[in-house]
Amino acid sequence: MSIQGLDAIGNRLRFYARRRRAERLRASALRQPFSGRGRKILLVTQPERIPQSQIFPFHHYADDLRRLYGAEVREADLYAIQRGEAPVARGADVVGFQTPFDISDADLHRLLNRLADWNPGARMVCFDWFAPTDLRNAARMDPLVDLYVKKNILRDRAAYGRPTRGDTNLTDHYNRRFGLDAPEQRFDMPPGFMDKLVLGASFATAPNILPGLLGHRPQGPRPLDLHARFAVRGTPWYQAMRTEAEDALAPLSDLAVPRGEGLPLPRFMAEMTRSKLAFSPFGYGEVCWRDYESALAGTVLVKPDMSHVETMPDIFIPWETYAPVAWDLSDFDAVVRRLLADAPLRERLARQAFDALHGWLTSDAFARSMARVLG
Repeated sequence: MSIQGLDAIGNRLRFYARRRRAERLRASALRQPFSGRGRKILLVTQPERIPQSQIFPFHHYADDLRRLYGAEVREADLYAIQRGEAPVARGADVVGFQTPFDISDADLHRLLNRLADWNPGARMVCFDWFAPTDLRNAARMDPLVDLYVKKNILRDRAAYGRPTRGDTNLTDHYNRRFGLDAPEQRFDMPPGFMDKLVLGASFATAPNILPGLLGHRPQGPRPLDLHARFAVRGTPWYQAMRTEAEDALAPLSDLAVPRGEGLPLPRFMAEMTRSKLAFSPFGYGEVCWRDYESALAGTVLVKPDMSHVETMPDIFIPWETYAPVAWDLSDFDAVVRRLLADAPLRERLARQAFDALHGWLTSDAFARSMARVLG
């Protein structure tokens, strides 16, 4: 069996252990009432992979939350709440809740009314797990919540409330660039809503990502030049954007560039760990799983310029933690070849990206970032 095959088996075992730990922590938080000691935090959550990346750190850093805020964290399943099932833990001081992407106004109000009945006087905090940086829910959430936690935020807050062709800044850019027809959209921004906005952690705190970043950066041979496995099919603007990204690979035919999709995650990560560079086009939002997977693999991230997005921790510092390329990929070939020709530069970028995440995750930074939510 190849080294890559052995690595894939090791990854499979590690991912299984990490998933089981996260499931055990969630199950424990679901079945326990509050002890009555300290500040009571109830998280109403969805069990899926992306939403849970926001929730897992509350359990992983439970000791920090207890030390800093006297907080104890419990969890309730969103779908059970929507069916009218009362959570085991009630009487919370703070209720953090997630919602399905397409929740109706009626279902949203029903959810909040139930949570208020079970937790009188609690601070209500929405945890937005959605991919885009937009704030499409600002107007209807404003009268219902005290705070709104968003994984990724536009640095230019004035950009919110402007009309876009399609729902997001990305749909606007690519619909216009490719001449695609899409209705103009505008999401109202209530006065004062920005004061409720809190920047939360992104995929760095997911159960499959966080534990690996607590260890050491992978070393070893990297015979593959550029890892470039990504999906192409999707909505018209997405497919046009991803097709352009796929086309940008054509001039690199002299390099070792794994392409295509459908590779199981353990093999995907084994392959990335043996790659010098990883190409991460935008998805339906700017921030993607592979941005963090590349750091986990010790691979240099190549990605369209991210200077317009604020994340925590910030791993999008140009030519310090990643290599930015133009949104039209006009400099993609030059950037890739520059990186492949400069091993010290690759080492510095990979090391600094890993260290930025490692340092943040091995500290109490997550707990401190939730001061407004829990304090």
